[in-house]
Amino acid sequence: MYFDISILKAYPLLISGAIITLSITAIGVVCGFLLSTILLAASLSRFKSIRLLARLYIDTFRSIPLVMVILGFYLVMPKALYYFFNITGDIRYQAAIITFVIFEAAYYAEILRSGINAISKNQIQAAKALGFTFLQIFRLILLPQAIRNSFPVLLTQSIILFQDVSLVYVIGLPDFFGMAVKIGARDGEIVESIIFASLVYLVVCFILQRFVNHLEKLYHPKAGHA
Repeated sequence: MYFDISILKAYPLLISGAIITLSITAIGVVCGFLLSTILLAASLSRFKSIRLLARLYIDTFRSIPLVMVILGFYLVMPKALYYFFNITGDIRYQAAIITFVIFEAAYYAEILRSGINAISKNQIQAAKALGFTFLQIFRLILLPQAIRNSFPVLLTQSIILFQDVSLVYVIGLPDFFGMAVKIGARDGEIVESIIFASLVYLVVCFILQRFVNHLEKLYHPKAGHA
């Protein structure tokens, strides 16, 4: 069986696709995490209405398939931009970024919440006794420890985000996977191109997951002997 991967000759196109994949991943991780801290603080608020809104946000986006969110923003955003601002043009990249930021924020917030649950209640009571405000307790006590307790899980979720970016293929955004498919379709080597892209994802994610496993042993050394 002759297996020719001429896709490697189109490496400039693959690099441009990889840049889109990595940029969406990076922005999704950073902005999604920042938004998740706001959601987390809201879910811990003493105001019931704010807590309910935060939980509604988190539970809603954790219950909807990501591909449906991507398609939803891609179909709605152009109409909204044109209606409110009379703006037209290709907004696939912007729609993808907004989708991953708001979608991943829900998952990051839930991961951080599990990290907070591992914190001793005595620390919170002691902080209140010292006159700390809610925001001070959250910023100085809860959030740092929540990040530490759930750091490996946060990294694992970021790897999942990197994998999920390939779903922007459904809106025709030329990320790494989408570009590989286009090159394969052009050259009549669609199967080879998909296999090649899959192998790249496999190698990258395997290396990243091994790194996360190493960090998890550092953060939770007893887990390695379970």
